Order: sequence, then structure tokens, then C-alpha cells
Amino acid sequence: MIHVARKRFGQHFLVDRAIIDAIVNAINPREGERVVEIGPGLAALTDALLARIESLTAIEIDRDLAQRLRNRYRDRIELVQADVLTVDFRRLAEGGRLRVVGNLPYNISSPLLVHLLEARDRIVDQHFMLQKEVVERIVAGPGSAAYGRLGVLMQAYYEVELLFDVPPESFDPPPRVDSAVLRMLPLRDPAPVEPTLLSEVVAAAFGQRRKMLRNTLLPWLAQQGVDAPELAPTERPEGVPVASYVELAVRLARKRGASA
Repeated sequence: MIHVARKRFGQHFLVDRAIIDAIVNAINPREGERVVEIGPGLAALTDALLARIESLTAIEIDRDLAQRLRNRYRDRIELVQADVLTVDFRRLAEGGRLRVVGNLPYNISSPLLVHLLEARDRIVDQHFMLQKEVVERIVAGPGSAAYGRLGVLMQAYYEVELLFDVPPESFDPPPRVDSAVLRMLPLRDPAPVEPTLLSEVVAAAFGQRRKMLRNTLLPWLAQQGVDAPELAPTERPEGVPVASYVELAVRLARKRGASA
């Protein structure tokens, strides 16, 4: 039976064999590792992964595709039929560590990356296909027009790298945008503060990114009782490095009596 891509799930199925092989080579899965694939869809990447390892865990929201996966792979996959944003990755790890991969639906990519932060100490690495614009935002450094809230948040906890671009014609149906493959490695020394607090700081900074800090972040910090004498009032949020945002979040945590 032919499966018609469903817009509500943001389905674009990867069909380019060269790209599939490049992704699997970048992941380099090995027997005994706990691999979790998000949104396997028509299983092009699943097939390539299972050519190298005996089994994996798959998270699929589409019940028709989930049933196909059950019928095709049987005991070679542990299937979780659910919205990935509701999945408890810490529980899924069962005390071990996960390698997470997937061709992510573009409409949930940012919320999913934030959701995965909750299990960051249970993750070995993450390899995702995302909209290229989103990947560029994640890897951008200070001074770049793409540098912003998502990039600061991800770089505070991961080493991030754009591996290669993927054109629309690599998918069926083709999306209207270019894609890219992103590698994310949890940092050995990540930000010593919870992502929720760091998110508050960067939201205050980038909420009106064209304005100077004296009109955005600095007044907000003052309301929180946090001093930031090192920040130039005329600086704009895209000029502040990740480490400075992390330090501000640490001060905010101390002010609120939260543990780092």
C-alpha cells in the first residue's frame, strides 16, 4: 500500500541513497549501542541503520507507519508509538545512554531539541536532519545575524556542527526549503545551570533583538536583582557570547536560591 505523506505530521521522506549512506557513516553505529530513531517514516534510514546493528528503538506518531514497522521488523525494533514531545528519554535510556538520530519534522524541531535537553546526561550524541536555516541558527556564533536564542541554548550544553547540506530533491515529497544534517555532542563541562533559567535570560535578551541591551536585557536583570556590570549598555544581544549568557543565568539561579 502506498503511504501518502501527511502534512499534519510534517512528513517528507528521505529517498536519496547517497544522503542516507552519508548520514549512517556520520553516525557510525556499532553493535551494543542503544540507538533511538525519531520519525522513521518509510524506514529508509532504519534499513541502513539495521544493516549495521541488530536492533534499535523507533519513535513514530503515525499509526499506519507504526504498523508497517511492526510488520516489517518485528523483534528487531522496539517501537514507541507516540508524539516524540511526550516521550521520557531518561526512562527510555533505562540507566544507560542513547544515540539519538532522525529526520525531524520541521514543525517540531525546536521544541524537540529543547525537550531533549531534559535527558542530556543520558545521551551520547544526536544526529538530526533539520531545516538548514534552523541548523545555521544552532551553530551560529556571536556577531552573526543567525545567532540567537536557540543557538545560545544549544551551544551551552552541546558541541554543535553542521555536517552537510541536503537539497529538497532528496525527499519525497520535496520540502520547499533546503535541509542540513546536524551533529550534537553533549559537552563534558556543560553550563552549570538548568536550561529553563538560561532560556529566561536569552528570551529577555533576544525578545527585541534590534534594541540595545540597555532597553531589553539590562532592565530585566535589574528587576531580577542581578548585576551585569560587564555588559555594555549599547551592545546588542547578538554580540554577547554564550559564556556570558550562561554566567548571567548562574547569577539568576543564585539570586533565586536555585541549585546550579
